[in-house]
Amino acid sequence: MTERREGPAAGPLSDRTAWARSLQTPLREFLRTETGGAVVLLAATIAALVWANVSESSYEGFWGTEASLRAGPHALSMDLRTWINSGLMTLFFFVVGLEARREFDMGELRERRRLALPLAAGIGGMVVPVAIYLAINAGGPALHGWGTAMSTDTAFALGVLTLVGKRFPGRLHAYLLTVTVVDDLVALLVIATVYSEDVSAGPLLTAVGVLGVVLLVRAAGVARMPVYAVLGAAAWLALNSSGVEPIVVGLAMGLLTYAYPAARTDLERASEVFRLFREQPTPELARSARVGVAAAISPNERLQQLYHPWTSYVIVPLFALANAGIPVSGGFLRHAFASPVTLGIVVGYVVGKPVGILGLSWLVTVVSRGRLRPPVGWAAVGGGGAIAGIGFTAALLIATLAFTGDRLAEAKVGILSAALLASVLTWLVVRVTALLPARPRVVALLGTAQSVIDLAAPVDAERDHVRGPERAPVTVVEYGDFECPYCGQAEPVIRELLAGQGDVRYVWRHLPLTDVHPQAHLAAQAAEAAAAQDAFWEMHDLLFRHQDALQAKDLVRYAGEIGLDVARFRDDMRRSAGTARIAEDVDSADLSGVSGTPTFFVNGRRHHGAYDLESLQHAVRIARKRAAIGA
Repeated sequence: MTERREGPAAGPLSDRTAWARSLQTPLREFLRTETGGAVVLLAATIAALVWANVSESSYEGFWGTEASLRAGPHALSMDLRTWINSGLMTLFFFVVGLEARREFDMGELRERRRLALPLAAGIGGMVVPVAIYLAINAGGPALHGWGTAMSTDTAFALGVLTLVGKRFPGRLHAYLLTVTVVDDLVALLVIATVYSEDVSAGPLLTAVGVLGVVLLVRAAGVARMPVYAVLGAAAWLALNSSGVEPIVVGLAMGLLTYAYPAARTDLERASEVFRLFREQPTPELARSARVGVAAAISPNERLQQLYHPWTSYVIVPLFALANAGIPVSGGFLRHAFASPVTLGIVVGYVVGKPVGILGLSWLVTVVSRGRLRPPVGWAAVGGGGAIAGIGFTAALLIATLAFTGDRLAEAKVGILSAALLASVLTWLVVRVTALLPARPRVVALLGTAQSVIDLAAPVDAERDHVRGPERAPVTVVEYGDFECPYCGQAEPVIRELLAGQGDVRYVWRHLPLTDVHPQAHLAAQAAEAAAAQDAFWEMHDLLFRHQDALQAKDLVRYAGEIGLDVARFRDDMRRSAGTARIAEDVDSADLSGVSGTPTFFVNGRRHHGAYDLESLQHAVRIARKRAAIGA
């Protein structure tokens, strides 16, 4: 999860809204990129079909062009299509592995017991389509192409889901991502074992050895990306020489890349090295500042930021342009839709995927007696199963390995038709769900599963500073800093949020970022000194109205303005009263993975993304509905 630090002072109102909307977590950024990438992918697919039908010879001739890399006597020669399918697509699976590792380290799957459900759903979403394909092609010559009907295209499915399934809850994306990562893992294993020919043991063992070296280098604490890039390239070359499809290396390297939240100590260290550079801007200190800032963010997040736009907007569309082109005619389509290959793929994806994912999710829920259940409602799971019928990238990749000639063309027709029908089916699920009465619709979309609680220290009304109804169904906790301009910009948003329906309570916890806000801790002490005289919120509001004046003399003046016993206030400040309380808040922030301000929790679950009124109201609405379901 991305941690954000304070920024420059507030500007015009438009700037104040822009600051909030620009804050994105890796998963949100992942989905936003997938949405745009799906549009580019669709455009590339249409371009490939047009190109192939205008001039098939030109299309096949171009992608069949040989291209070589030479280094002295050594050369690696492949046609352009293979360079994309086996070379560039390695980066695509690397990004998939990165996001899977992030979910495992920091997302829903950090509670390991939650892994069982998406694992079972992923397996069900492969076994049922494969069984359908095998049944339709039983005894036929295309039986060996069963892998074509197996794997979901993670990028395309998530992108289309964002476009046609806007009513579905955000958690469905994370759940579906986990399910499709299981898909990708198994698909790559199938490619490596079933669809690899003439495997050479020597290079294969070399590749395994190189991946072993990666583990040793990681265990030694080496953090330099070029080292891993060289080792990954070596493993790719070894697998390519062995006859095993080398894209497996991408997923393996992604899964080996740690994800972790930015630690407050690392951010403070980054602030210190940047301050040194600000005082003495030398090349050496510039490099130290750059390394210090980069070290505060996990390599997983840095690499996603670097490669994900490239895979979504360039590599996957190039893959579609190179592989989706087929000459289409009325006679060919009639023949294709009567072919067991096409029918097996279409029925496998459009029927088998939703049945497998929904059926196995339900079965695990029943067998576990409800202890394991999807994080969303059954209508959302069904919609996710339907969109998983888009098997574009992985299916095309396996089809090119399993088939040639007319059967390959039939397989492509099946894959493209399944993608279209799966999108339509998902849209129908959305429309039917929207027709349900309000309460059943909420349950069908959100479900009844317990959320992962991110807040390490539960709210204690006797200890915490609480504003709003004591028994409110929704509790918003903020870790903040009185000198942080972002907290200042969020403060009127919170007031408007509390002025809504009267069912939200708000909790303030201190996180003074003293490395960038030198008066923050003193202001927090002033708030606690005011709390000793039952005036915490009066001081809280006054501090935010005067963020640029937080010296000791200013704080004493504020105490007088709100009618406090100034002598007692001075004495409490002199004795550093409230310091222990502030330290407790800081410790609870560390335990909850908080390192920047403002950070919000809604009913114990961390709020990601923007902190504007619209985003927080949406989070509160979801929490309110879940609370109603629980009641």
